[in-house]
Amino acid sequence: MKLKGKVAVVTGGAKGIGGEIAKAFAREGAMVIAADMGPMSYQMENVMPYELNVTDVAGCKKFYDDIIQQYGKIDILVNNAGITRDSMTRKMTDEQWDLVLNVNLKGLFNLVRTIGPQMEEIGGGSIINISSVVGVYGNIGQANYAASKAGVIGLTMTWAKEFARKGVPVRVNAIAPGYVMTDILKTVPEDLLNQFAQMTMLKRLGQPEEIAKVAVFLASDDASYITGQTLNVNGGMRL
Repeated sequence: MKLKGKVAVVTGGAKGIGGEIAKAFAREGAMVIAADMGPMSYQMENVMPYELNVTDVAGCKKFYDDIIQQYGKIDILVNNAGITRDSMTRKMTDEQWDLVLNVNLKGLFNLVRTIGPQMEEIGGGSIINISSVVGVYGNIGQANYAASKAGVIGLTMTWAKEFARKGVPVRVNAIAPGYVMTDILKTVPEDLLNQFAQMTMLKRLGQPEEIAKVAVFLASDDASYITGQTLNVNGGMRL
């Protein structure tokens, strides 16, 4: 029960990596708010669904107020909500660019601008931002996604400095997953999945539960001296 008594927010928590993180946190004793635009793919005690569009500034403020009113605090924030709109740069539309940057980058800012200072006030907390291997190495046809996920790493290092400057242990770290077997990848042809697997040192794709275990570590006191870091959880992938 590494997170007993903690209140955790997980965006994109209805399914996939976010869903596994939410469930793992609940198993470790946290009260989890799974914020998502889509329906929950599971039901679990201590996981409360909340419909939220992270690009909606007013909606994010109301979400924060609702959680504080109901639970009194937020100890852990996992910024996992994200989308892709892939295209080669010469063909990418303004809409594709703007939508991905708004969800994947500004969505984090909309929540951290209130939750980060609140963590300072309560004496500490853990913010975990989900980046990507694409944000570290780049990828053809994903200029918008790569830019957003690289920006997540920059925000992580900045917030680690900002929210600890008063001597309060608010820790901010990022996880950069490789290719993980979520519903999105289940639609990819098997030959391509095999190619992705061969690009890793471990010769296999990741599982959402493996990302969740890293999130539990970063959220817990086991990671009490880790901040401003990006953990690459990609099986040794080479893009």
